[in-house]
Amino acid sequence: FHISNLNESEDYLKRFALCCRGQCNPIAALLGGIVGQEVLKACSGKFMPIKQWFYFDAIETLSDEPLPIEEVKPIGCRYDGQIMLFGRTMQSQIHQLNMFLVGAGAIGCEMMKNWALMGVACDSSYNNQNNIQNNEQPTTQKSRNSGMVYITDMDHIEKSNLSRQFLFRSTDINHPKSITAAKAARAMNQSFRVHAYENKVAPETENIFSDDFFESLDGVCTALDNVEARLYVDQRCLFYQKPLLESGTLGTKGNTQVVVPFKTEHYGATRDPPEQSIPVCTLKHFPNAISHTLQWSREWFEEQYKQLPDVCNQYLSLPHDAFLHTLATQQNMKLDSLQKIKESLVTEFPQNIEDCIKWARLRFEDLFTNKIKQLLHNFPLDKLTSTGVPFWSGAKRPPTPLVFDINDDLHHEFIESVANMRAEMFNIQYDKSIWKSQKLIEIINTIKTPKFQVQDGLKIPSTEEEAKEAANNTNNSNSSFIDVDQECELIINDLPKPITYNKYSTNPISNSDEIPTYRINAMDFEKDSDSHMRVVAAASNLRARNYSIKEEDLHTSKGIAGKITPAIATTTGFVAGTICLELYKILQNKPLSAYANVFTNLALPLFTSMEPEPPKFRTTMIKKKEWKWSQWDRIDITDPKLTLNELITYLEKEYNVNLSMLSAGVTILFSDFMNPKKRQERLNMTVPAIFESVTKKNILSSQKYMIFEMLVTDIDTDEEVELP
Repeated sequence: FHISNLNESEDYLKRFALCCRGQCNPIAALLGGIVGQEVLKACSGKFMPIKQWFYFDAIETLSDEPLPIEEVKPIGCRYDGQIMLFGRTMQSQIHQLNMFLVGAGAIGCEMMKNWALMGVACDSSYNNQNNIQNNEQPTTQKSRNSGMVYITDMDHIEKSNLSRQFLFRSTDINHPKSITAAKAARAMNQSFRVHAYENKVAPETENIFSDDFFESLDGVCTALDNVEARLYVDQRCLFYQKPLLESGTLGTKGNTQVVVPFKTEHYGATRDPPEQSIPVCTLKHFPNAISHTLQWSREWFEEQYKQLPDVCNQYLSLPHDAFLHTLATQQNMKLDSLQKIKESLVTEFPQNIEDCIKWARLRFEDLFTNKIKQLLHNFPLDKLTSTGVPFWSGAKRPPTPLVFDINDDLHHEFIESVANMRAEMFNIQYDKSIWKSQKLIEIINTIKTPKFQVQDGLKIPSTEEEAKEAANNTNNSNSSFIDVDQECELIINDLPKPITYNKYSTNPISNSDEIPTYRINAMDFEKDSDSHMRVVAAASNLRARNYSIKEEDLHTSKGIAGKITPAIATTTGFVAGTICLELYKILQNKPLSAYANVFTNLALPLFTSMEPEPPKFRTTMIKKKEWKWSQWDRIDITDPKLTLNELITYLEKEYNVNLSMLSAGVTILFSDFMNPKKRQERLNMTVPAIFESVTKKNILSSQKYMIFEMLVTDIDTDEEVELP
């Protein structure tokens, strides 16, 4: 060991000597992930091992200057190793943190373990015998004084989770992830204060994760598996100006991103390019891989169990005039929508499980027999292209129609899973033993399937260009052969009134003679729902059988359909440890240069880090002075009784601008081109009152904030001015 210039390395040596006895759980986690992957490489011979000295430091997490001895002196507690590094004051800060962890999967489990061992929300003076979960949110003030970790996850534990979500055991299968993770972390540290939810973090749960909830937080950590949810949480953090710790893995690849209010850009400021989509004609008519059949199956699920109920519920819930108005806005789709409503509520409305079984059997015949026969009629097996090449060659696999057989396990699985979902959609209760009884065969044998008839005029696109052209022709069609409006009117007249379906309703006020209460259950596809995945996997494998594509089991299908790359414990440990280091920096209010976004591929191995991007600033001239602002900035107005006229005066005085338009979301509340009478009326109304008047919605008493967008112009130049 040799140092050429001691003076240049004196600071490093001094800091190393001062903290060499210290222990830091995030460092142990990230190095454990690296070492664990190296052991796996040695055992399996897979991936490239580290063939040189590996050096890692996080000296930027330490205080700028060495702490006094009374700060770092051990006090005989489990956090002494961390106190030696960061001092008693920071340890006290860590104890009192209020953190929100969104997701209790692989990364979520690692974060819970790290936080419990770091002492996050671990006030030893607090008697922590409260329940991990209850129906009421913990008192904000108590949480502020003692610290609290909130964790939420909608999912339940499955057997496949046990290989990488190490807080779970086989006895925990089918139990909620969030509650189980909270209990396991509590077992590591009895002082760990945690409150578990089973709710999705989304607009529909803003009554739970409310303004008060987010305001009480010191930071948010995401452990999610999809970009959409990350973007929503990011917007909440942006609005409440809260730090966000973001991380993700993809096999041996991992990344972390730290978001600090006013110092870094937020998560949604940059986006990855969209994934390459499967061509429409490949998806609908010429699949050649199981991913194609799974995507097709997912879209069929969405159409039957989400879009169809949504359309029917519009008819069942909206007043007649409002329903007709909605149809009028969808000219190209209204006939199709009405036909689906008639099929679902009249011709194919199920009364019992037998009707659901019949529906499933007819869908089988249509999807896997008749449509394939029609395709082969349009493109016979001996068809040649214009260049003389066989049409069915290359990526185009010639399909084979299926012949239904209830004794075939896959055919049986399709009937059972599809009929079961149909029954759930229409609130039909039945005896589940029917699927293993002779009665099922008897029901199947009584179903008469219509004889296949060739549609000679049906054109099937064979290329992506033809598919796009067909879609454009459909959208631009004026239907010269059928009077669409007349056809729609006939269907509407045949539909029973929504009130007549009340006898099927489970709503407590279903006996009402005036209010339609019956609704069909609409189901968003959820990859972690076995009943959903059984439908998707069965339909996908039947289509794969049509095209001689290798079929996949439920577990593999779930991974592909849910676009899941299984997490591995090594990468998870690395990214969770790495992002926890950023928490130390946030607590010390470090400058931007101290933070790091990390990217790794443990297989190569590759380790890179970079300084986060600062927020992008915009410059606005206000009263002839430059004002630089970013997405983190906003104009706060705290008086809820402020009238529109007073708001206009305030903007003129403070920013020298005229208000041209005021909106909330897509609703315009005020504009300088609106009706003069309405304009005058609204000038003396408070802004919240205008919102309620225009939207016909009451503002909830629990809602503390409203977001408005303004279009303003400079008073002197009349040029448009950008404001936060």
